[in-house]
Amino acid sequence: MHAAKGDSLVVHGRTVGHSDRTAEVVEVLGQNGEPPYRVRFEDGHESLMSPGPDTVVRHPGGPGPSHRGL
Repeated sequence: MHAAKGDSLVVHGRTVGHSDRTAEVVEVLGQNGEPPYRVRFEDGHESLMSPGPDTVVRHPGGPGPSHRGL
């Protein structure tokens, strides 16, 4: 997975009743756009994240989710 500052990560809910969560990449800590990422969720919570296979990258102005690198 590759992301850049300003991209969004969409974490799909894995069980019934859990909705998708979206986080903005505020800092890329890995090399060449690779995880881990410092992210800010919609509720303002910030965290370090190494996304799993249930996560897709959305690039600003792009056509939609990207499954690159998965």
